[in-house]
This record gives sequence, structure tokens and C-alpha cells, in this order.
Amino acid sequence: MRILLKLVIDCDADAAWRALHSPRAVAELYGPALGLEPLVPDGLPTSWSPGDDVPVQLSAFGVPSGRQLIHVSERVIDEPAGPVRIFRDSGIPLTGPLASLDVWDHQMAVSPAPGDPSKTLWRDRLVIGGPTAPALWPVLWGMWQWRGARIRALAPTWAHDPAADADADADVAT
Repeated sequence: MRILLKLVIDCDADAAWRALHSPRAVAELYGPALGLEPLVPDGLPTSWSPGDDVPVQLSAFGVPSGRQLIHVSERVIDEPAGPVRIFRDSGIPLTGPLASLDVWDHQMAVSPAPGDPSKTLWRDRLVIGGPTAPALWPVLWGMWQWRGARIRALAPTWAHDPAADADADADVAT
């Protein structure tokens, strides 16, 4: 079963790509409804990297609701309109209601929006499978609608580029 989102968001593709790699930015997408706490002594990485396997505790409105393994990979596809960068979490729910799923494949693709490279075309696909997938699909679909609204709301905050600000400050000083 699949859940899909396709949005044009108000930040460039580089900013969206950085946000996908930020555990803090990803956690904000679900807040305050869903929390994400690391289950390793070192905590969450400052940036997700390909090959990361990070176990996390999920909580719904502060109530523990299961553990999940986040497994990160990424790839780039060259399209005629430009590169499409894909971030993939192919981990699996370990405990809680979602642990009844035996397939969890979450891919997020970002590319410059057609006709406006200052914006991003964001495509989000979650594939789930298992005996309880039909029962969990409506809940996850609702959660993904919330996620889509949060992506739209938070995307402008991802556009901050300290390197560009430093260049602008240097230009002003001269």
C-alpha cells in the first residue's frame, strides 16, 4: 500500500535537501503530535548520512508508541529538468502498533520546481505492507496529510543559507 505527497514548497532544492538530512528538521515535521527520541547513547546524529542505522523511540502526544529503526540511503537521478535527489528510510518499525508491518519504505525526492528554481518539487512516498497495512493505512494517510502541511509551513525556514549571508555581509562591508 502506498501513501503519496507531491508539493511545491517555498525554498530551493538545496535547502530542502539539507532539511531532509537534519534529524531536528525531520522531527519538527511531526511535532507536536509525534516525538522522536534516540535510543543510542550518542543521541541522534547532527546530519543523517547514507548507511546510518539509528533506533528511535516514537511517542504520540508524549505517550511512548513504539520503536523504529531508521536506515538511511540516498541516490541521485539525472532527469531532463535537472537532478532529482532521493533520501530513503528503509528501516522498519520494531515495536508498537507499526511493528505489525513487514514493509516500510519511505522515500523523499527533491528537485527544483518546474519553472521556478527558487522553489522545490517535493515528492514523498511511503510504501507499507503486512497483515495490518489496510487497517493502518488510513491512520498513516492522515499523518502524511499533517506532514504535508508541516512541510509547506516549515520550508521557508529551511531557506536560510549562512554562507550566502556571510557573502552578503562581506559585500556590504566593502
